[in-house]
Amino acid sequence: MDAELRILGRGDADLLSSAAPGVFDHALDPKLVAEFLADARHHLVVAVLDGCVIGFVSAVHYVHPDKPAELWLNELGVSPAHQNHGVGRQLVEAALNLGRELRCVNAWVLTDRANGAAMRVYRAAGGVEASTPPVMFEFDLEANAS
Repeated sequence: MDAELRILGRGDADLLSSAAPGVFDHALDPKLVAEFLADARHHLVVAVLDGCVIGFVSAVHYVHPDKPAELWLNELGVSPAHQNHGVGRQLVEAALNLGRELRCVNAWVLTDRANGAAMRVYRAAGGVEASTPPVMFEFDLEANAS
C-alpha cells in the first residue's frame, strides 16, 4: 500500500470529505468533525491514497488521578476496496506510536469475537487477547431523558 498516514488536526476537516465509501459508518456531521478535531485528547489517523481517505482509526488518550495515561482505540474503518492489504494494521500501528509519543503506558480496544477482520488486524498489530474476557455494559442515555 502506498497510502500516506496522517494524524489529523483542527485544520484538516476538509480532507474527511474525500472519504471513500464504506470508511465511516454514517455521513459525517461537520459540527461533530470540528468538535472531534478540536479536542486535544481525541485523535484521528487516516490513510490517504490519491487524495482520498481510504481508512481511519480513532483513539482517545486519557488519564486518571491514580494511573498513568492510556490509549483507547475507539474505531477502525477501511474502505472495502482496500481491506486485506495491511491498511488497518498500519493505521493501528500509527495510533499505537502516537500513544507512545503521548507517554501512554497501555493501549486497548474492544471488538466482537465474531468480527474476524478486526481480530486479525489487532493480532497483526501486536495485540494480545486479554486472558479474562471483558463484559461491556451499555446505558441508553436518551431513553430516560426528561
